[in-house]
Amino acid sequence: MDMDFTNKVVMVTGGASGIGRACVREFAARGAAVAIVDRDAQNGHEVLAEMRDKTYPADYFNCDVAVAAEVEQMTGAVVSRFGGIDVLVNNAGIQRYGTVVSLSEREWDEVLDANLKSAFLVSKYAIPHMIARGGGAIVITGSVQSVMAQRNSAHYVASKHALLGLTRSIALDFGKQNIRANCVLPGTIDTPMLHWAASLDSDPQRVIQACDAMHIRGRIGTPEEVARVIAFLSSDLASFVTGAAIAVDGGLLVPVGGMSFQESGTGSTH
Repeated sequence: MDMDFTNKVVMVTGGASGIGRACVREFAARGAAVAIVDRDAQNGHEVLAEMRDKTYPADYFNCDVAVAAEVEQMTGAVVSRFGGIDVLVNNAGIQRYGTVVSLSEREWDEVLDANLKSAFLVSKYAIPHMIARGGGAIVITGSVQSVMAQRNSAHYVASKHALLGLTRSIALDFGKQNIRANCVLPGTIDTPMLHWAASLDSDPQRVIQACDAMHIRGRIGTPEEVARVIAFLSSDLASFVTGAAIAVDGGLLVPVGGMSFQESGTGSTH
């Protein structure tokens, strides 16, 4: 029993960048046929070209995963191309900022659609195909904000909390059909989305340094570090793991009061 995905079909949403792109590489290197699902055609085709250069079986599927008709069509195309679906990585998502007072309804819907509705729709259409193959594994990319909160991020925090609930509902509802579902909770990860968020500040590097300092490891994580955990949870090595929330956060959730308090507050040795 190992993390070999030969003869397995893996669908990765948000597969054109960040954690999703790292997942495409990780699963392909482990023998999987990978469906790269993203609405960013330029980056999607760039990832596909990389896979073909390495002779990995993969294809790109352009899809807005918050639109039911597109998801249904895309899922059928993946099954037609590869013969089925064994692993689903629900990774698509966006970050935006605002409070329940400052947000418009459109802004709320944009984030909830991209982060939460997308995972519902892709799961809805993929799970029957997974059951037809005898079962499979679903991993949803949540966040440390699935169990905590950052100010001025009401819609993002709400969507990430809900993704953990969705994960556990899927695990419970489809466990007897041999479907496992788990949620990874990344800390701050070095992705294009992080750098976009940092660019909103007048000193982006200061933001990155502050993010480094929040983690016990003293640095932010890499997409590859998250992708390896997602691959593990999707593999037979994790056959008794379902409905779980797995932090991949460099220890961000551990220190009471955060690292700055630990280094200067009660119990500090400084």
